[in-house]
Amino acid sequence: MKKTNHNNQGRRQFLKTTSAIVAGSLVLPHFMSGAPAYIPNLRKPNSKINGVQIGVITYSFRSLENDAESILKYCLESGISAIELMGYTAEPFAGAPENPFPRGWWRKLGRSSERTEEQKKEIAEMRKKQVAHAKEVATWRANASMDKFVQLRKMYNEAGVDIFAWKPSALGAKNTDAEILYAFKAAKALGASHVTVELPDDSAQTMRLGRLAKKYKIKIGYHGHLQQTPTWWDESLQQSKFNAMNPDIGHYTAAGFDPIPLLKEKNKYIQSIHLKDRQNKKNGQKNLPWGEGDTPIREALMLIRKEKYKFPATIELEYQIPEGSDAIKEVQNCLEYCKNTLGKV
Repeated sequence: MKKTNHNNQGRRQFLKTTSAIVAGSLVLPHFMSGAPAYIPNLRKPNSKINGVQIGVITYSFRSLENDAESILKYCLESGISAIELMGYTAEPFAGAPENPFPRGWWRKLGRSSERTEEQKKEIAEMRKKQVAHAKEVATWRANASMDKFVQLRKMYNEAGVDIFAWKPSALGAKNTDAEILYAFKAAKALGASHVTVELPDDSAQTMRLGRLAKKYKIKIGYHGHLQQTPTWWDESLQQSKFNAMNPDIGHYTAAGFDPIPLLKEKNKYIQSIHLKDRQNKKNGQKNLPWGEGDTPIREALMLIRKEKYKFPATIELEYQIPEGSDAIKEVQNCLEYCKNTLGKV
């Protein structure tokens, strides 16, 4: 899908616009059209439905501009009031060194088996530059002020969007302790209750993360894909009370398991879950528009409502966007699916 520029306004103009929306002096986003002009709170999004907080992850808007102001606009247009914010959106706002490499740049060079010698040399040079950039970012993270993260939180909160989780690229085995501590400190500044990261294969790394998280008392929600099993998180959960879960029920279904027993058994460890509709192993494991796959999204949402689980359910848009649509419209469709489910008594 062609990348759309949703960021023609400057930062200052965007902040003025957002403030005006909150104050009630501008036309409402289309998802709130018809709301009374004299009730300011109705101008903010609200995706908490019968006690269940529906959120979205930044990744859902990957086909669009991904700066902090644009992501906030997409949330407002989608009617979403909570977000799992990714590092590549928040860190540039906070002043991180600019990344000279567009995400996925190497994919443009084709399959590795088909690359020419010239292309292989180009990749080798780019890898060297990436290493240098990573060192520059590590130095910045170790000394970063939290003021801009606090400003970012205020901008989102004043517009009606809560940052409940933070997913930086600073929690890996190759990251320094200073970077990891920065990640937890930034999560605190953003108002997040937890960070999210792929569950490491190395138990020493989950032990390390759990130990470092104690300083800022931030939970770590470990995320997974097709590796997820009913016992996949158990070792990390035993290592530290700050090690927790961020299961993806779509991937879990595609891996061959029913997520409902997992949610019932492990709910006290879960910080948030990801929602998507994937087919099971037997049917091909594809990502499909919600309601067309095998993932029990409705059952999961109803369970959260019935049992009053406190963790958010995060929309992660991964199915192919239909012709004539865009990520914002599809996130709206996913939210509508949740409303239709949770609105039922």
